[in-house]
Amino acid sequence: MGYNSTDGYLKILDELIDEYYLPANMINKLMGYMKSIYRSDLQNNYSAPMLWIGMYIALASLVCILAMVADLLHGLRSRKLWFPCRYFKLNAAFLAVISVAMKLPVDLSGSMPGDVDQVAKLGSMAFMCTIMANLLPCLATMGSNELLSNVTGLCIFVITMVVNVCIQISTGVVSYKEDAKVIQKVSPNYDIKISKHRNTVLASIYVALSLVLLMVHVCSSLAILKSKKIIDSKYQQRHQRASKDIQPSPGELLMVEKLQEYVRNHWIMAGSGSPQFITACFRTTSASGVICVLVTILHTLTMSWTIEAIFTKDCDSDYGWSMIAILIVQFIGVVIGTIAPFSRCFATLSLKVSFKIISNHFMVFEVESYWTSKLYSWKSASIKLPIHSHNLKVVVEALKRLILIFCIELQEGVVVVCKIIALIPFVFMICLLYSFRFLKWLPKAVIISLGENTTERNKDLRPYVLCLEDEMELGERTLEGLSKSVNEMIQKGEKRQPKNLNLRELIQGISSSGFQGLAKFDHIDPNRVPSLGSTVQYHDSWSIPVVTLTTIAVSLGQNEGESLFKSVREGLVYVNIVEECLNVTNDHVSIRKEAETLWEEVYVEHKWLGHKFQDLPPHVKTARQIVEWFRDTTKTIDHEDGSNGEKNDDSTHRSICANSMYHITKTMLIDNENIENVSHEQLFKDISSTIADIIAACLTNLPQVITMKCHTSEIEKREAGVKDAALLLGETKEIIDTLYKDGNNNIPCMNPSDLPFISNWRAHLRNP
Repeated sequence: MGYNSTDGYLKILDELIDEYYLPANMINKLMGYMKSIYRSDLQNNYSAPMLWIGMYIALASLVCILAMVADLLHGLRSRKLWFPCRYFKLNAAFLAVISVAMKLPVDLSGSMPGDVDQVAKLGSMAFMCTIMANLLPCLATMGSNELLSNVTGLCIFVITMVVNVCIQISTGVVSYKEDAKVIQKVSPNYDIKISKHRNTVLASIYVALSLVLLMVHVCSSLAILKSKKIIDSKYQQRHQRASKDIQPSPGELLMVEKLQEYVRNHWIMAGSGSPQFITACFRTTSASGVICVLVTILHTLTMSWTIEAIFTKDCDSDYGWSMIAILIVQFIGVVIGTIAPFSRCFATLSLKVSFKIISNHFMVFEVESYWTSKLYSWKSASIKLPIHSHNLKVVVEALKRLILIFCIELQEGVVVVCKIIALIPFVFMICLLYSFRFLKWLPKAVIISLGENTTERNKDLRPYVLCLEDEMELGERTLEGLSKSVNEMIQKGEKRQPKNLNLRELIQGISSSGFQGLAKFDHIDPNRVPSLGSTVQYHDSWSIPVVTLTTIAVSLGQNEGESLFKSVREGLVYVNIVEECLNVTNDHVSIRKEAETLWEEVYVEHKWLGHKFQDLPPHVKTARQIVEWFRDTTKTIDHEDGSNGEKNDDSTHRSICANSMYHITKTMLIDNENIENVSHEQLFKDISSTIADIIAACLTNLPQVITMKCHTSEIEKREAGVKDAALLLGETKEIIDTLYKDGNNNIPCMNPSDLPFISNWRAHLRNP
């Protein structure tokens, strides 16, 4: 540790004493200053790591910026110029990152002596305003409890920051550079050519704007809760309408054309009723965009006044030159972060702009019911408290009503102010649009956004549009964009079809026997094929018989084994999707996980429960011997697990897989009395046909899976669900067409609710 100031002061003091023979009382006074100088040296040593803390702040700011850039790229790629929040969200992780990035405004004791230091602190406050404006739509992606916790966390953080900044303004930490203060102290009459109150005024403005944005977040959160219910109610009505033509009766199958129409209708509902899109159209969102632009203008002006200080490195705080990095990074964040909030000011372009809509925008003092509905419901609800005193209950109820009345008035006031602010971009947008229309500077495709003299090309989709207010209508251009986007997703799925080429070839080889292999591969009659002695019983499923049969088929050593491997690998992808969506009981979930684990071992390691099935003992040569070897191996595994006596996840897995193999091999030996004369090639073909029957029967449920993915109870997940359905439809169009060709004579006439379960198929095929 070095104490340069203390050592230098002592050296000067010694020279003064030796040369001028200072009196003792003066020497004592001078020595009294040494403690302060020593403490200053200690503080400098303790502050040495602050340089790296500054870089940490810059890094945290960079993380926020990269997340905002990712959202911008996602919005451009999906042609959603209101830029939904996909990566930059209000959650515990990002709140922690933001708290690191905002260390400068909450730092009460750190001195900011240089111009760069002062502007960096102001820049952090401007960056916080930009962050809040960007985060607003992500509130719509949360459930009630998550919304409450995250908004509460944001409120606590912002209020803490505001209080700390106010303290710094009062103590002079946020004011002007230290050199000017020293000169003013030494020479009070000296004219300082600097604005003493500029930084204080800017800090006060940022504090006020931060509080306004915080109120906007709380106000929007209350409206989001009600707007979701309104949209969900309208969605349920539209969903029932869309489902009328898609519900199959027994024996009736869903065609690809109907599925495409069903997916398209639900995509229109999911896109127009997206909670983030509804929030982006709020007047509060437009107001936050205007505030964000104002912050950017103020900070840009501040930066222009500080360019010289940046080049001269006028940063004398403990953070050192890292202040320059923080200032530049956060300025970039302010500029980039303004793009999304500013674009959301024009989200109403997605709606039809009619004279009625324009007039409604100017009725700023009319507050819609969904803004205050939640507060009114809280006001009418009673508070259940463990209080026995009637008078105390009356007092509590009266206080609650008074508080909520104040909150309702405040909520309405915030909404009115936001509506007034939102008129700025709205008027600009309307003037620009009508000017372009009058002068014919824009193509006709842009002019139709005004909603006049346009030809409706999507009348069949219009009934499925969801709008928060009944008088609102989605613009024709926006509706056309939604229709194109779902077609593009289906086409994107179609481009993946070459990946399931082997699967299609396997399914196309299904015989006309009507899925009889599905009924014969395993007799579950305990009198003929009893289970092994394990306590864990074998449960029927789609995937584990496929994996078991594939293991036996590949062990026969045929040249087609590798092709079968690829076909099964492609088929199990869709089999797992069907099971995940339709077989959701605990037993089915457990068996599916065991099948996935077994398939990884079989496909990657070419082993079955630790046994190399492609490297059988030398005496195992004929088809019968191979089947018997698998049967005997299952008995050995069951005996080993039984003698061990320990029941764990591994023993459960081995028992389930062994039971499946035992049932299938025992059935083969019982049904094929002449198996001695069956060649490897013939047995391979029989097993391959059975595998194809099982996979094909399972994949007849794909239309049901697609319709199920389209309809999700959680409003926040509907858009993602329909997107998955569109991609899956594109991927499996040819598979569905192959299964349903020639009128589906081979598919049994079963109740649609029975199709997802292999046990129901087997029961029907045995007793049609």
